[in-house]
Amino acid sequence: MTDNVAGRPGNGGETHQEASGDDVRLTTQQGVVVGDDQNTLRAGERGPALLEDFHFREKIFHFDHERIPERVVHARGFGVHGYFENYDSLSDLTRADPFQEAGRRTEAFVRFSTVAGNKGSFDLARDVRGFAVKLYTREGNWDLVGNNIPVFFIQDPIKFPDMVHAAKQEPDRGFPQAQTAHDNFWDFVSLTPESTHMLLWIMSDRAIPRSFRFMEGFGVHTFRLVNAEGRSTFVKFHWKPKQGLQSVVWNEALKINGADPDFHRRDLWDAIQSGDYPEWELGMQLFDDDFADRFAFDILDPTKIIPEEEVPVRPVGKLVLNRVVDNFFAETEQVAFCTQNIVPGIDFTNDPLLQGRNFSYLDTQLKRLGSPNFTHLPVNAPKCPFATFQQDGHMAMVNPKGRVNYEPNSWPDDIKGPREDPERGFTTYPETISGPERRLRAESFADHYSQARQFFVSQTSIEQQHIVDAFVFELSKCDRVEIRARVVGALRNVHEDLATAVADGLGLAELPEPARCAREPITDLPPSPALSIVRNGPDSVAGRKIGVLVTDGVDAKAFAEVRDAVQAEQAILEVVAPKVGGVTTDDGGRIEADQKIDGGPSVLYDAVVILATDAGAAELATLPPARDFVSDAYAHGKFIAHRNAGSLFAAAGLTGELDAGVMDLAAGASVADFLGRCREVRYWARFES
Repeated sequence: MTDNVAGRPGNGGETHQEASGDDVRLTTQQGVVVGDDQNTLRAGERGPALLEDFHFREKIFHFDHERIPERVVHARGFGVHGYFENYDSLSDLTRADPFQEAGRRTEAFVRFSTVAGNKGSFDLARDVRGFAVKLYTREGNWDLVGNNIPVFFIQDPIKFPDMVHAAKQEPDRGFPQAQTAHDNFWDFVSLTPESTHMLLWIMSDRAIPRSFRFMEGFGVHTFRLVNAEGRSTFVKFHWKPKQGLQSVVWNEALKINGADPDFHRRDLWDAIQSGDYPEWELGMQLFDDDFADRFAFDILDPTKIIPEEEVPVRPVGKLVLNRVVDNFFAETEQVAFCTQNIVPGIDFTNDPLLQGRNFSYLDTQLKRLGSPNFTHLPVNAPKCPFATFQQDGHMAMVNPKGRVNYEPNSWPDDIKGPREDPERGFTTYPETISGPERRLRAESFADHYSQARQFFVSQTSIEQQHIVDAFVFELSKCDRVEIRARVVGALRNVHEDLATAVADGLGLAELPEPARCAREPITDLPPSPALSIVRNGPDSVAGRKIGVLVTDGVDAKAFAEVRDAVQAEQAILEVVAPKVGGVTTDDGGRIEADQKIDGGPSVLYDAVVILATDAGAAELATLPPARDFVSDAYAHGKFIAHRNAGSLFAAAGLTGELDAGVMDLAAGASVADFLGRCREVRYWARFES
């Protein structure tokens, strides 16, 4: 690579010469010109990556070590403890310990995270969310290191440093933080057609989840299950939240970041501390070589999914998160996930991105935690017995005892130390590999637009509009018009309506020509309802938070009715008042407030209730935060129940006959009806009017 530091002293005291001129060639740090910076070296067109690839090794090595001391990606995270409980024996499919018998529980540690932001960024960035699960099995640790989006930007790991560099803050100015709305990111992805499918996902509401509790997780890659007889079955892993899917809208996300930048962290902490333990079902898409051969896309391509309508997701167990950490640094910050951490019965495929991750992660943990002994930290140590001949190193806490620190050896059994076990030990699935060593991209990876189109047509109309709005917003932050045009040209290969709407939103003078396709897109893939958040929302309000704005003189019976009904639905009620000390009820009682009105805006709640007196509503009408409470709730499509709040509505600009998502409890609407409507998450018709 080109060194950007001119005049750097060399080893012999000479001055380093920075490459210059119009024809600058990319080189390694040793000055060797790079012939291919797009593909790792692999054995055969679809074979595994090779250790001898010195350019990839140097590039990923440097990338892994460029942050001091936080993670390069996934820097902002939140970790909790729990367990995985298996439903039924899967011994016919895999010998993996967690799946051998019904009811078996395996300890787990889960870390959720954003990807692009630094440690001090905010929770509601438009971003991919990490969903990393460490299972402490009886045969070693298994790390399923995934995301809340099932595909990724790139197909080959050699492009990972470029992708992250482009997405992070621009290096000459150090901003924008935790945002992709800038030229570098869109320049890179507009020149990387394989990113298109991922772009549709991150411009969708999947990138702004309501909380960790209401988002899916995916293993992303295709893995193998291997049973005791050595038979292999391909598998894709899914984590499906038991409480359904839910996201916020963009304007709401911006305001949440201002009101509570720790919104996701606080939500998970509060849920667990209150005993409302979040649960996900682990699902598996299982398929064989026959399906892999006839599937329209390559199962090793990490920019592709297998639609659930083609291969259903089989629920096999549940993940329950029931304990917060004792110390954030010791556990959440020091936990080290490695995709290479698998157990007997789980194995890799030749997915090139997975191969690169396996190679890279040890470097990352060494740099971040400072020692090869990071496995000695309690959060990273296996819970099962373990024995190695590895010794010493910085901060070694466990060393082999006695004289013997090598094998094979001929010492007596009582001191000879651990030995390999061919029967119980891990064995790699013996896949046959052949082909020349080459830097190449498989032809079967060449379709970059078909599944992006399928994702778009699988969304509801309001979700499609959110995707359009997100593209327009992000691209409007790019200074270079040609970048905007290049993205729109790529979107024409996805869906003409999408491209036209984005071009119109940007005010492009003309619609750009479609980007050149390596392979002609398939335009008749059927919609996949499983890809829509709205179509896969909750069937209850359990776990959701209802904000109740009250004033002095509030009807005590009306408040009690709302409180009891919310609690019966296993939802969370939070009281908001003009003063944090609370209000006096009409019978002389007292309701303590959880939030003062300017500290408890409606963006923090899934639905809101206003219980006021005429005088109280008039007082609220004079307070800008109270007016915002109502106007934001309405603008964000939330269900609103109220009593005596007419003057507040008028002050907030909501006059005339309001829609069916606003329910007047004093005019016959019931609290039960209101909470029943809240199961729909939002009054979506409000966005279409």
